[in-house]
Amino acid sequence: MKDKENTNKVILLSNRKAFRNYAVIEKFEAGLVLTGSEVKSIKLKHASIQEGYVQIDNNLEAWLISCSIQPYISSTTTSHDVDREKKLLLKRNEIEKLKAKVNEKGFSIIPLSLYLLKGKIKIELALCKGKDLFDKREVIKKRESQRNINREIKNYKN
Repeated sequence: MKDKENTNKVILLSNRKAFRNYAVIEKFEAGLVLTGSEVKSIKLKHASIQEGYVQIDNNLEAWLISCSIQPYISSTTTSHDVDREKKLLLKRNEIEKLKAKVNEKGFSIIPLSLYLLKGKIKIELALCKGKDLFDKREVIKKRESQRNINREIKNYKN
């Protein structure tokens, strides 16, 4: 029987700014090619994915760019480069699909979260389209009106 703890997803880092600035179209899960010191730093949450994005090159390889992982403090060997580009492990058909969408105007691939799944660090990516200022205001209006409705319902029941 497998451990239930081992199958659960433990979120290490999340990119809350992505949901504010982008409309998420589709989500993907990918593996990362990391060094040992990078893994230890991520587990200690000494990393940032806020400014990160994914770029797909001509060889159909996906790369995570502008995500910084701080050096591991207790590392005895030479530590890694903080802003190193990290290769993403995705299936070929997923990469082709993402590349076709990114070539369209306004689409980009943004990291949403880094998490631990079955002892391996995975990243959740999203195919996103940038929100305009109008869209952001519309979301705020909907949230405020829903909050007011819930408040009125609560007061009516009492």
